[in-house]
Amino acid sequence: MTHLSAIIETSLPPEFPLVTRGKVRDVYTVAEDQLLLVATDRISAFDCILGTPIPGKGRLLTQISLFWFDKLRDLTPNHLITADVDEFPAPLQACRDQLEGRSMLVKRARMIDLECVARGYLAGSGWKEYRSTGGICGIPLPAGLTESAQLPEPIFTPATKAHTGHDENISFERAAEIAGPDLAGRLRDLTISLYRRAAEHARSRGIIIADTKFEFGFIGDELVLADEVLTPDSSRFWPADVYEPGRPQSSFDKQYVRDWLETLDWNKQPPAPELPEPVAVRTYEKYCEAYDRLTGSAA
Repeated sequence: MTHLSAIIETSLPPEFPLVTRGKVRDVYTVAEDQLLLVATDRISAFDCILGTPIPGKGRLLTQISLFWFDKLRDLTPNHLITADVDEFPAPLQACRDQLEGRSMLVKRARMIDLECVARGYLAGSGWKEYRSTGGICGIPLPAGLTESAQLPEPIFTPATKAHTGHDENISFERAAEIAGPDLAGRLRDLTISLYRRAAEHARSRGIIIADTKFEFGFIGDELVLADEVLTPDSSRFWPADVYEPGRPQSSFDKQYVRDWLETLDWNKQPPAPELPEPVAVRTYEKYCEAYDRLTGSAA
């Protein structure tokens, strides 16, 4: 990984003000109706930004999102304008070293204040909740399921967005209170449709998508898919050839980092610990393999 330099924060000309600096992405205003999303090499786990970046990670996240935006566009429109720096405004082209391969010029959307999560397997917070309540987000599930078990059908388990701190799983009824019942129903149906399409493609490439989260917004009156899509940061990707329910799975996502962090005496509150170089390198390799398998192209 030494041949890659890490971009932790971006700095653009003053005519493009920073809107927000998230856990991974820096977002800038380009025009009244346009934003620039830049995926840095920051990595977060347990909703904390870690002290060690993963050089090249932001490029991989962006390219995976672009792949899925294209593949899913017949199911839903999205906010992408272009990812070609040559088509960006001229002052941004002068920042090519920060933007090439890791940025997207997008339409500004009115974002819906929900994480739209689809789960096809029992893992993570869903597994913990199932053991406690026998269901997830108020959805009852069959008794006797084991860790990593495939669910009878994919389920919609929304969560609140947390800009700081932890996202919170909520019931569909609570989501309906936040977004309105009609929109909540649309989000549920669209989330499951997108998940089914993506899971079918990924399985053909040897990857199980255990769960993933989508974000949606409105451009005018049109509901669109936004932000990142089906990346190793927003999904659990498992190698299908070694999948075995009843235990944690190896993965192509940042679960590898979470698992390493679980071995530490850390309370999952900032400041987050540094990653040893072998863990950072292996994480990058896992992201690369996810990209290679999903897209059929070498990272």
